[in-house]
Amino acid sequence: MILVHHLRVGRSVFTVWLLEELGLDYELKLYDRLDTGRAPPSLKDAHPLGKSPVIEIDIAGERLTLAESGAIASVLVEHFDPAHVFAPPRSDEAAFAKWTNWLHYPEGSGVLPLIFKLLTSRAGEPVNPIVDAFTQGELDLHLGYLNDILSAQNYVCGDIFQAPDVGVTFLAQMAMGLELLADYPGIASYLQKNMSRPAFSRAVEKTGG
Repeated sequence: MILVHHLRVGRSVFTVWLLEELGLDYELKLYDRLDTGRAPPSLKDAHPLGKSPVIEIDIAGERLTLAESGAIASVLVEHFDPAHVFAPPRSDEAAFAKWTNWLHYPEGSGVLPLIFKLLTSRAGEPVNPIVDAFTQGELDLHLGYLNDILSAQNYVCGDIFQAPDVGVTFLAQMAMGLELLADYPGIASYLQKNMSRPAFSRAVEKTGG
């Protein structure tokens, strides 16, 4: 049985979403945030970093604890998607390389400007102009990049929903929460389309967001 450690309200809902898309059985262990917004200390019992998502899963006879969203997604599709619905076969080397690039984009270069924007918006005082200029420049760069792609095709890897779209939807939802999508209709449309998927709705209902 797959055990998911989920911190409300947090990004691990996207891991649960992928599990729902794959139709897998799993168990949820839910954690509530402290008044400060931080994770409770009990989450460190699951993983030393005390962050979420964390899953416990049996692979090749060994019980593994995984704590990186991209790695979790990669392992899930490798072991539980034999029909290659959510990932191309490795034999299609070009498609698999493109898929891998997008799988790691959300928690690689894609999320950094959004984190900077989130932190500076909570600072409660004037932002250093150098930090502000860097943040805005990176937001313009990445949101423009995504908007161009998602205005030209349905999903990040083409016209079929695949595992990388789970992570990119996380970015899009974060951008929406920061009120950044007014000038990026391609991303906004993509986000609404993905949030309307039944598996996403089930994940939100089961986790509480």
